[in-house]
Amino acid sequence: MTCVICRQAEIEVGEATVTLEREGLTLAFKRVPARVCPNCGEETVDEPTTAQLLAEAEALARAGALVDIRAYSAA
Repeated sequence: MTCVICRQAEIEVGEATVTLEREGLTLAFKRVPARVCPNCGEETVDEPTTAQLLAEAEALARAGALVDIRAYSAA
């Protein structure tokens, strides 16, 4: 599949760091499976993975976390 941003390269399987911020909470998930453009660096995370990250973020927000950095772990 060609990158939808630069339209110059085929996207490849790779990893990304996803940072989420909300109401004073900052979360960073490292090594998240993603599709990455080797030309422009655009990273795309699929819908099930995004849903998992948002669920984890919600749980951490309810627990009162302010900052958290973790390696991605598939459910």
